[in-house]
Amino acid sequence: MLLGTYSVAFTSKHRVAVPSQFRKDLGEKFILARWYEDCLILVGFDFWDALWQRLTGGEKVIVTPIRDTERFIMASAYEVGPDDQGRIVIPERLVLYAGLKESIVFLGIGDRVEIWDEAKWNEKEKLLAGEAPKLIDKLANERRIS
Repeated sequence: MLLGTYSVAFTSKHRVAVPSQFRKDLGEKFILARWYEDCLILVGFDFWDALWQRLTGGEKVIVTPIRDTERFIMASAYEVGPDDQGRIVIPERLVLYAGLKESIVFLGIGDRVEIWDEAKWNEKEKLLAGEAPKLIDKLANERRIS
């Protein structure tokens, strides 16, 4: 399971060391793609299909929301593998989308890793800390109603 938060340096050549625990769990090659809220996602090949099922609800018919999700995520996806030092190169298109600067944060979220610019993550984390009690109450109430 992918867990934890790791801050790492980001080079001007868009090279970054993936935390060793994540590399171990993700496998030899990963899928790196655009994700929601101005961050990126790093997923092992084993989890990609399961994640895609969650995103699309297993829909067989390719309706507009499915097509748009495919365009947003799949069209931005790259297969990447770490070098001997555990580093990957993040493509320019993804660097610009996520606004990555000198320091980035890897977040282990169960079956996936999110990659954030550290300043953006710090802002998001503050917001989440204030909203967490409301979010869990909302989820609990929705589950009771269903």
